[in-house]
Amino acid sequence: MMMEDSHTVVEEEDATPTPEIAALGDEIITALKSVYDPEIPVNIFDLGLIYKVDVSETSDVEVEMTLTAPGCPVAEEMPIWVQNAVADVDGVGDVKVNLVFDPPWDPSRMSEEARLELNML
Repeated sequence: MMMEDSHTVVEEEDATPTPEIAALGDEIITALKSVYDPEIPVNIFDLGLIYKVDVSETSDVEVEMTLTAPGCPVAEEMPIWVQNAVADVDGVGDVKVNLVFDPPWDPSRMSEEARLELNML
């Protein structure tokens, strides 16, 4: 399934999502937008920190995310915040969050809304 917002989040490539999985994916994105980097007044989804969200047919979710910098002071906590936000979505099964640093995050991954919020346009 492929979902698009400010950037692309890929779910189970080459699969056509059921309407239920598509709706669940939308709710997951909404949940991800409720998580903020405490040093930046923009949610992590619009910052471009979420690289991939996979939703299985059994509604288990795997999230691939990064941080703005490897030495981020909340590096240990943020994946837990993401896991909790996604797990709170009705209908989600198990949630696994993988923290990756390849490719490294850069400001080009931010949504237009995030750039506007941070006066980067």
